[in-house]
Amino acid sequence: MKKPFISLCLIFAMFFTLTACNSQKVEKIRLAEVTHSVFYAPLYVALEKQFFHEEGLDVELKTTWGGDKTMTALLSDGADIALVGSETTIYVHAQGASDPIINFAQLTQTDGTFLVSRKPIENFQWEMLKGSTFLGQRKGGMPQMVGEYVLKKHGIDPQKDLNLIQNIDYANISNAFASGTGEFVQLFEPTASIFEKEGKGHIVASFGKESGKVPYTTFMAKESYLTNNEETVEKFTRAIYKAQKWVEEHTSKEIAEVVKPQFEDTPMEILETVIERYKSQGSYATDPILDEQEWNNLQNIMDEAGELPVRVNHETLVNTKFAENLSK
Repeated sequence: MKKPFISLCLIFAMFFTLTACNSQKVEKIRLAEVTHSVFYAPLYVALEKQFFHEEGLDVELKTTWGGDKTMTALLSDGADIALVGSETTIYVHAQGASDPIINFAQLTQTDGTFLVSRKPIENFQWEMLKGSTFLGQRKGGMPQMVGEYVLKKHGIDPQKDLNLIQNIDYANISNAFASGTGEFVQLFEPTASIFEKEGKGHIVASFGKESGKVPYTTFMAKESYLTNNEETVEKFTRAIYKAQKWVEEHTSKEIAEVVKPQFEDTPMEILETVIERYKSQGSYATDPILDEQEWNNLQNIMDEAGELPVRVNHETLVNTKFAENLSK
């Protein structure tokens, strides 16, 4: 009598185990980020606070180092979702892509670079740049376009008023400045703050403050991926929104403590300084909605830099459905 009873118990145990496993099915997402930066702190909060796991997602993050490489990964199905500048979707659209890349969630809403001077300057004025050697960013990328937009806003023609250097690879710009190239340089954090602490440079202005709101870095995917994986994309966007709200509601020190595992070689005081700088100037988007005004500002900046191949309507390359559903 005992054997049939034991067998029946085993069958029920197996049934409930399988049911539990199926109900906790985890979906994998391959996410490619253009670079690994404190500028993307809300993303790392989502990872470290397990917000993706709470949505049943396993996000595999890889850094693809550059807009071209990131977009190539997305177009070749080497990634499901990419985190990169929104301008890349316009470039792909202009080339007649049959499966366009669509922006669906915004992460940062200002430029993330700072103007660093080799020498300390009190009462900095933008006109001080005239006649100087300026180490800029890669031509065609958002940092360079925003940089030129801000310079022109202050009456400086980058091509005529500066000795402009743009032929140095992104990864080597900081090293070039540290070795003596240029009087001014446009740098991301935490390099700018590290240089300041080490006496190699001095932050004198923020390009983010000067340029206004722009969809600087967004999550994007092929249109076909969004269509075929709506529930997954909604879960992903929900996790990002949770992280954005968490970042908005917590101190720079608390954020730095959470993202520290992502930046093991960066001192805590530098992390806190950088995050506070980005928070205070509103660089971190507080929701994932990429609105039409920001989209138009992006295209105005590209147009001013001579890099806009074609003006594209907001609804053509931006899908706000997932973000708006969550932000109501």
